[in-house]
Amino acid sequence: MPATFELIAPCFFGCESTAGFELRRLGAEDLRVTDGRLTFRGGADLIAAANLNLRTVERVLLLLASYRADTFDELFDGVYAIPWEELLPADAAFPVKGSSLNSKLSSVPACQSIIKKAIVKRLMRGHRTSVLPETGSEYRVQFLLRKDQCEIMLDTSGEGLHKRGYRRNAMEAPLRETLAATIADLGRVRRDSLVEDPFCGSGTLVIEAAQKALNIAPGLHRRFAAEHYSFVPAQVWARQRQKALEEIKQDAAFEGYGYDIDPAAIQLAQANARLAGVDKRCRFEVADVAGFAPRPQAIVLTNPPYGERMSTIDGAARLARTFGRQMEANPCAGVYVITADMEFEAHYGRRATKRRKMYNGMIPCQVYMYYDAPAAKTARPMPKEGFDGRRARPKGQEQDR
Repeated sequence: MPATFELIAPCFFGCESTAGFELRRLGAEDLRVTDGRLTFRGGADLIAAANLNLRTVERVLLLLASYRADTFDELFDGVYAIPWEELLPADAAFPVKGSSLNSKLSSVPACQSIIKKAIVKRLMRGHRTSVLPETGSEYRVQFLLRKDQCEIMLDTSGEGLHKRGYRRNAMEAPLRETLAATIADLGRVRRDSLVEDPFCGSGTLVIEAAQKALNIAPGLHRRFAAEHYSFVPAQVWARQRQKALEEIKQDAAFEGYGYDIDPAAIQLAQANARLAGVDKRCRFEVADVAGFAPRPQAIVLTNPPYGERMSTIDGAARLARTFGRQMEANPCAGVYVITADMEFEAHYGRRATKRRKMYNGMIPCQVYMYYDAPAAKTARPMPKEGFDGRRARPKGQEQDR
């Protein structure tokens, strides 16, 4: 087996710079960044460390071969040339999945069949057997055909890395955890930050900000496909998990507050925070954005309801206007809003300091960043009744949501 591997970390468009910083910190070598993916080199320790620690990528793939394939014979030969017997034991299960775009070999099922056949032939020869029961550990094979260029990979993650293990349920149209972590990075969340979210939903932005501030590895509460791969020894995973535990910043002064008008969302956010291990740093409360008054030193990270989360476009626009009025009356250290509403600035009432295009799954979004408001040097005292310091809404006042 090689001492180092060629690895690929796909991510959503707009997350590349944050993911690159994370990989450099982990010691990745020969890092190359392109739209929606990062390619790098590292050993078995990096496979484990990347899966455990990366907040903003979707998975970690081991690149086994990259070659041109115009015909099924060329596809077969390229796969057969890989020393599969060094990677997969004789009893391994090896499902094949992939995609084809702008390539002569356009039939995905046909490509799957050819790749599977090539792996079978190579394993039978390498392990000197005529039987491959596929009753052992699962090794997930992926292929990618783009403009007749074929990449053959092993998936080391299993489920996507956005599945941290703490969000068992979510509200409609949830924000991906990897995207929320990127927004926390854009907002420059630090170990002593105060983060508030007036539309917290199931709490993802506040929870991801808390985990970043406390340096809690996002993969500590889940398992990965490569934990069953023979070429990534169990002691490697144990060593990297222990390292991640030792690097948690228990003394961080982070505080997070989330508000939502839906009591069910608040209950869900509280449950998710407990599972994520940050419930002592995050508080959630039922509240209307019409009374939202963040503290002057707060960083506001939010994903206002839109599309599936909002019954009408007009309703979303009214909500954005209310949010804008509240922020104008209560300036804070920074506001970072991710939304699919391309007219958000007009509704909010102010042009963003900076914008960044991103995707939440297949949904095109923009992150609108407002960070030129001065931060106050001292915090307002926390009231005894309630913790958000917002004024009570007069009786009979209609809610925007």
